[in-house]
Amino acid sequence: MNKIKEQRLQRAWSQEQLAEMTALSVRTIQRVEYGGKASLETLSALAAVFQISIRDLTDDLHEHAPALELAMDDKLHALENRVAQELRFYSVFTSYIVVCTGLILVNCFFTPHSYWSLWPTLCWGATMLLAWLRIFVFHHTVAVWKQKRMQMLLRK
Repeated sequence: MNKIKEQRLQRAWSQEQLAEMTALSVRTIQRVEYGGKASLETLSALAAVFQISIRDLTDDLHEHAPALELAMDDKLHALENRVAQELRFYSVFTSYIVVCTGLILVNCFFTPHSYWSLWPTLCWGATMLLAWLRIFVFHHTVAVWKQKRMQMLLRK
């Protein structure tokens, strides 16, 4: 039994369920399970759903170039990290909205003559703006810088 079918059966998924989760056709799932060739895109979709590396799926299938497998695994890992960063940002942003709204309400009801809630709101807001710029606007620039920096440190 090949590894894709094995992984699917371990999770008690039907071929139709796996096809839906991977956005592949049922025919593609059937073909790959019965020993047909799979593209790297198909393998990466399956590996992402099973939460394993492409290399773990390809042992029983045809051989792909190891460099391509590693590149696709790295790309998947980078995408997972990017989504995790975005989720963290949205979580912190939600906290910012809730906490600052609470601070402003407390300020208005208990000390309306003073605007002390403005300072934490502005400071935290500036930090949120910088985080937004880093994650959504300058993401590629930061990634390139990190890669160059790691290469420079590895040469030392």
